[in-house]
Amino acid sequence: MIILSLNIPLSISAILGNALIIVALQKATSLRPASKLLLGCLATTDLGVGVITHPILSSYLLSPEHSKLCYYSKILLQTVGSIFGEVSLYTVTAISVDRLLALLLELRYRQTVTLRRVLFFLVTSWLISTAIAIVRFYNSTIAMAIGSVVRALNIAASTFCYMKIYFNLRHRQAAVQDHVQPNRGGLSPNTARYRRTATSALWVQITFLACYTPFGIVAAIFGATGLRTPSLVLAWDATDTLLMFNSTLNPLMYYWKMRDVRQAVKETIKQLNCFSG
Repeated sequence: MIILSLNIPLSISAILGNALIIVALQKATSLRPASKLLLGCLATTDLGVGVITHPILSSYLLSPEHSKLCYYSKILLQTVGSIFGEVSLYTVTAISVDRLLALLLELRYRQTVTLRRVLFFLVTSWLISTAIAIVRFYNSTIAMAIGSVVRALNIAASTFCYMKIYFNLRHRQAAVQDHVQPNRGGLSPNTARYRRTATSALWVQITFLACYTPFGIVAAIFGATGLRTPSLVLAWDATDTLLMFNSTLNPLMYYWKMRDVRQAVKETIKQLNCFSG
C-alpha cells in the first residue's frame, strides 16, 4: 500500500515535469543539437515511465494475486519497464561520452558527434532494449543476467568518462594558472562554460545511479539465484519504484543545473498562465 500510494503522485509529477522539459528543450539555444537530442530522449523515456509504467505498476499492485490481471500486469511491467530502464541507462551513458568528446575533440566535435550518428545510436539502443525484453519471455534468468552485465558495463563506461573529464579539466586549470595566465588565473570562458554543462550531466548521472543501483543489485540476485522469496519480491517492487522515481528527479536536475532550460521552463509556464487566463 505504501508503494501504491507513492506511484500516483510520482506518475503525475513525472508526466508534468518531463512534458515541460521536452517543450523547454525546443527553446534552449545554448545546448548543442546532439546534446539536446540526448536530453530529449531521456526526457521522453521519463515521460513514458509516468504515462505507462507507473499506471501498470499500480494495476499490478491492486490486482488479486494469481489473477489474470496480476499476470498480464506483471508481464507488461517487466517488458515496458525493462525497455524504458535500459534506454535511459544507455542515454545517460551516451551523455557522459558526449561530454568527454566535447572536451577532447573541441573544434572537431561538431563534425564527429552529428545528429545522424546520435539518432542512429538512440535507435540502436531502443532495438537492443526491446531484444532483451523479448528474451525475458523465453528465459527471464538469462535476460536478467544479460541486463546485469550491460548495466555494469554502462556504469563503468560513464564513470570512466567523468573521471577522465575531471582530470583533464584539472590539468588544464593547472596549466593556465602556471603558464598561460599566471596573473589572472582561472579557466577560459569556453572551458568554464563546458565545466558547467559537464557538472549538470554529472548530476543527472549521480541521481540515476542513486535510483538505479538498488534495483540493479536486486535484479542481479534474481538472475544469479533464481529465488522468488516474498522478501525479494517486495525488494523488487520497492527498488522498481525507486528506479521510476528517477523520472521525477531528472526534470528537477535540468531545472536546477541548466540555466537555459530553467529560463525556457519559466517562459513556458508564463505562456501557459497567459493562455489559461
